[in-house]
Amino acid sequence: MEILANLKELKFKMTLSTKLPECNINEFETGKMARVGCYALAYKNNSFGVSRWVSPKRARSYPYVRVYNTMSKQLRVTIIPVVKDESFDGDRDYVQWDTISLMSLLNVYVILGYYQSAKKNPHYENKITNQVMDYKYLREQLDSLIDYKSSALHWNLSQLENSLQVIKKCKSSYQNISKTLNIKMHSFEGIDKRIEVLKDNARAFKKYSRSLAAGAQNRELQTTQPKESVIEEKAKITIRNYLGGLYYLTVGEVVIKKEKIWLIEKKHSKNALVPSMNDIKDGIIRMILFTNLAETKIDDKFFNHFSVLGLTSSMFRGYCHNSLTTKEITNCLEENDFLIKQKKTILSVFNEGKQNNFLVFLMDSNHPEYQSEILDSTTSHF
Repeated sequence: MEILANLKELKFKMTLSTKLPECNINEFETGKMARVGCYALAYKNNSFGVSRWVSPKRARSYPYVRVYNTMSKQLRVTIIPVVKDESFDGDRDYVQWDTISLMSLLNVYVILGYYQSAKKNPHYENKITNQVMDYKYLREQLDSLIDYKSSALHWNLSQLENSLQVIKKCKSSYQNISKTLNIKMHSFEGIDKRIEVLKDNARAFKKYSRSLAAGAQNRELQTTQPKESVIEEKAKITIRNYLGGLYYLTVGEVVIKKEKIWLIEKKHSKNALVPSMNDIKDGIIRMILFTNLAETKIDDKFFNHFSVLGLTSSMFRGYCHNSLTTKEITNCLEENDFLIKQKKTILSVFNEGKQNNFLVFLMDSNHPEYQSEILDSTTSHF
């Protein structure tokens, strides 16, 4: 199944954002904010909402949550290492085109960086830790961004055009780290391959990256992540925005009945009554996109689409959702022995759904039939 949709504008009321700590450019450039996942940066009469990726791989350290927490800022920047190599006994991850695509759709400006120094991990013979980015280079990119007058998409494409330079700096840094710490690294052939792809022009890289994204899309369709509790099948979704770009993503779960389609992002918990707030915010990133889609169709047939954040737990009993009254929701939560803080949290999540016209439900994953009951009873509310 492949869904096609248009994204004409991006409107969303952020109600769950945490207050961003503030910093100045000196604190940024000295690396003082390195351990802070997201913050507000005041620089040259601009206020940036900055989020930082520890690794280019999305599954590590909840990078989407950090991006979410900056979405209330008009100027949003996310810093992603183009490569992160933990050396021979660790992992190595590369930035992917689909990551850049999603950030472009969210109007987030990407700055591709690289790690400049590291320390030896004392628990492994060939593994590094405490990697530090080149903040002088990142500041130079911020200076360029301040003078930039176009969209996040065009900026992000320009970052890809300059990625040859970044990857070369990255390779040189890891070679220096290997020599200085006497650490065996992964083969540099992987990095060399990307340099070879980039040599002729940036367009070759974009084409190559898009093919990787399509491959990642297909691989994701074949897998179920541990934090998902899937009832129906996954599907591809291709989104076209007002700038004409095509973006390839997947929908965690799709339900189709008559001429209605539900796009569902699932978050599951085995050991708690409700998934963590980090998991929930990670799912809401998709809701920001899904709630703004128009002209959703499959095989040239148009469908009314509904955006759904499904929270499931093997410990929760029954179900509740944000189209119920506050009293009905509260009664359900109290029957499950929710603490006051837990009730406040889930009610705030339900409210974010109401504010942005998407369904949020919480249900017992041991009874998958509940989902159909929820969807059938709530369509008229959204």
